[in-house]
Amino acid sequence: MRFVLLLAALAFASVANADTVVARRGSVVSAQDHAVVIARRGSLVHSSCGQYEGIGFSTVSAEHAKRSCCFYGMRTPAEIGVAWSPLRRGWFAVIRYR
Repeated sequence: MRFVLLLAALAFASVANADTVVARRGSVVSAQDHAVVIARRGSLVHSSCGQYEGIGFSTVSAEHAKRSCCFYGMRTPAEIGVAWSPLRRGWFAVIRYR
């Protein structure tokens, strides 16, 4: 019986986490993955990617969210990610700079 419960728990855990991106300390995810994570959370949180990083939010458009990021127009972007948040009804953007 314990074995069946263990299998059921493992199956549920893998289904629940199938589309979740988890950034562990010391790991680096892409800017797009980070944008998806903060859009799901509904809050602006910097990652520990070790690069200059700007994050922004806008209810107007994805482009406006990108322009709201720190360092926008001052540094050269290396990677850009944008994601829609149904929770906040707006766009979250992450730009990593060189």
